[in-house]
Amino acid sequence: MPELPEVETIKNELLPWVVGQSFTQINILDSDVVHEIPVEAFCHKLRGQRIVGLERRGKYLIFNLASSEVLIMHFRMTGVLLLNPNEMDLHTRAVFHLSNGSRLVFNDQRRFGVMRLVQDVNTTLAKLGPEPLDESFTPAILRERLNKHRIPIKAALLDQDVIAGIGNMYADEALFAAHIHPLRRADTLSGGEIQSLYHAIREVLLSAIRSKGASVDTYIRPDGQIGTAHFYFKVAHRGGEPCPLCDTPIERVLVRNRSSYFCPKCQPLTSQICFTSLLRAQNDK
Repeated sequence: MPELPEVETIKNELLPWVVGQSFTQINILDSDVVHEIPVEAFCHKLRGQRIVGLERRGKYLIFNLASSEVLIMHFRMTGVLLLNPNEMDLHTRAVFHLSNGSRLVFNDQRRFGVMRLVQDVNTTLAKLGPEPLDESFTPAILRERLNKHRIPIKAALLDQDVIAGIGNMYADEALFAAHIHPLRRADTLSGGEIQSLYHAIREVLLSAIRSKGASVDTYIRPDGQIGTAHFYFKVAHRGGEPCPLCDTPIERVLVRNRSSYFCPKCQPLTSQICFTSLLRAQNDK
């Protein structure tokens, strides 16, 4: 799934190609990709619209339009946005033609990605938590948000209402860097652990952005090249391999039905909370 670094990379690489351009033609090949309004209205409203800005919020890509409307794209599990690909394939769901002759092609193998054209971005994104790379995001805010939850820390990090943009693989990497077990209850972290996790989250995400995201599955950059962040993963997707710090085999545990990778030696499950209670907490609503 494209997470914060992948969507940030898409935004950064498309900015010089799309800002200032207008949509000249829109072809929707799969009507299920458009939410909120009928496909015909979606295409009619977009045609002729000039793009005045491109932003990211959490895992969402946002096209700001001259009309003050916003086009919001959410890639979900397998969506990608390609710039001028040589050819389209069976997974193409939408094609956007721009006034400079460029084409944006939305591909999605599993067909979970969605697009919305709305008047107010907050109608879709108001509930998202703080951006972990914003200057306004501090260890105190992280502590405040985690202290509200008696669930495993890994589940809390994946909750977009708690913090926006962090997904499965970067949560694993941040918890490893902070030496915190994914099943530790979110409201039990000490002040020192909060500080470590705060810095780990930011460094893991910034490093992944520098590497143009992680191509562990279907994600590719707009120009068709892969991101390389996954080459530097310490634990994510590395089950059974030796820990880079202590050589202990990386283990996998399910947290809310999501695979979580960790080093049992570097990330011990402390005695503050018993293992049974943590497993029970996974099912708390």
